[in-house]
Amino acid sequence: MILLIEQEHEDEKKEAPVADAEDFNTQVIREFRENGGKVGGPFEGAPVLLLHHKGAKTGTERVNPLMYQQVGDSIAIFASKGGAPTNPDWYHNLAANPDTTIEVGTGTVKVSAREAGPDERGRIWEKQKETYPQFAGYEETSGDRQIPVILLDPEA
Repeated sequence: MILLIEQEHEDEKKEAPVADAEDFNTQVIREFRENGGKVGGPFEGAPVLLLHHKGAKTGTERVNPLMYQQVGDSIAIFASKGGAPTNPDWYHNLAANPDTTIEVGTGTVKVSAREAGPDERGRIWEKQKETYPQFAGYEETSGDRQIPVILLDPEA
């Protein structure tokens, strides 16, 4: 389970207008679903899933495309927010509502989210940076924030 203190995020938005980010995500989600989980552009060749999550305050269902790493039976996702100094909204949403679903390839899986412990995180994070060097860049630009690694454990 992820434990966090609730924070306001309106003043922490990235430079891009929200509509632009939503349009980008909408295009990636459509491409993902039309191509059996494969997408191009900045995600080309990378493992991508669609994370469903409910708003911590509103309960509104949202979907975000994210790169992932298979870790045994679990899947690791990374709250990098492109190297921003704050965590993405989906991170706070999973803290409030850890039981959710993901789309991987053409399937949907029920999962429970939890933040990786220090030893787990180190091993998973180092592999992600090695495989996808842009994550090392995210680490450099995120300031004092340690980028959380979230494990999505499939429900039995």
